[in-house]
Amino acid sequence: FFFSSRRRHTRYIGDWSSDVCSSDLKDHKRILYLRSYTNAMQDALKAGADVRGYFIWSLLDNFEWGNGYSQRFGLVYVDYKTQQRIPKRSARWYAELIRAAGYAPVERA
Repeated sequence: FFFSSRRRHTRYIGDWSSDVCSSDLKDHKRILYLRSYTNAMQDALKAGADVRGYFIWSLLDNFEWGNGYSQRFGLVYVDYKTQQRIPKRSARWYAELIRAAGYAPVERA
């Protein structure tokens, strides 16, 4: 998604790129992609953009109507035979980014 600090619209940023699809649990390309995306978002915020949220396309590897099960772009690898879920390295990287930013889960009564 494109955002510009020249416009004063609220932005919710989402990512999607088939270039980073991987069944590799180390998924280095996804981490580089997320790092560049979140760095650009930080630059936009510093320049005055009103960014309210950032959304990862998919938490889990899943079925996509256009591609079936052939592309894996979730942060969590899913073994379709056993349904076991294994966090990819990018999931751990993203969790650390959130922790480092000081975000914490909301305590519910």
